[in-house]
Amino acid sequence: MTHPEWPLFDLCLRIGDLELRLPSDAEVAELCAVARQGVHPPDEMPFAYPWTRKPSPRFEREFSQHHWKQRADWDPAAWVLELAVFEAGRPIGSQALAARQFATLRTVSSGSWLGLGHQGRGVGKAMRTAVLALAFDGLGAEVAETEAFVGNHASAGVSRALGYVSNGFTRLAPEGVAREAERFRLTRDAWQAVARPPVAIEGLAACRDMFGG
Repeated sequence: MTHPEWPLFDLCLRIGDLELRLPSDAEVAELCAVARQGVHPPDEMPFAYPWTRKPSPRFEREFSQHHWKQRADWDPAAWVLELAVFEAGRPIGSQALAARQFATLRTVSSGSWLGLGHQGRGVGKAMRTAVLALAFDGLGAEVAETEAFVGNHASAGVSRALGYVSNGFTRLAPEGVAREAERFRLTRDAWQAVARPPVAIEGLAACRDMFGG
């Protein structure tokens, strides 16, 4: 263990050429630069909270604050694991896994973003696979949930390809206009019923108790 004061820094997921782990502050700055270059077309908003619309320097400052907040607010009863996604040693996006009352509910949710230049290559599916492996195989989750705006075919396509099924609809208004979003649900049985690419999970033993499981 190299970070006994915060062992989550030693947690690392590897799938194919990708590595998912907590970023250092310097890497958060690199990740911010990737996000600033573009995450989605300017005429679209795939997120429930429109963080990509913020002007500089608010964008950069609040981007860093977001990552610091996940560490500062961590609680076994309510946590958000915001992992940076690295390819060839460089950050290209972010994949989050979150839960409340995980010890009782055994349910996780996920969210992610990927730099525009790295989309369309199967990276989104691989990084979601990595955190689902952490959830189901590493932490013993029973259910994984996610959602996407109707029309966000890339996100919904990843969910369906990984075995999620539709779980109803909701309405969100990230920019003040109500929009339909579809909910998706994946059970442990469905996860285990399909062969998946191997995911190496490193450093979990030292921080397992932090997840409340």
